[in-house]
Amino acid sequence: MLNNFIIAAIPHTEPWGLNTALAMLVSNLAAVAIGRVARLRQIANTEGSSAAAVGTNIGSNFNLSELLASMSFGHILGVGLVLGLTNVGAI
Repeated sequence: MLNNFIIAAIPHTEPWGLNTALAMLVSNLAAVAIGRVARLRQIANTEGSSAAAVGTNIGSNFNLSELLASMSFGHILGVGLVLGLTNVGAI
């Protein structure tokens, strides 16, 4: 009886395909951009440097922890995006 409720609560999603991959790619790239801008603003606030000087160093000091955090956030966004688009019928 409980299994029927659990099975009914699981949403139907599309199998992995090009549309799903593109949605995950876009969400991961957006998450990296959001994380990078947030990190650069944090560096600018703590070091007191100007925003123009920090903007020129956008690719520097990109470490593993920042990559893992951004990709984790990107996968959370991607799952929500894929489930939402599937529910609407766009995918």
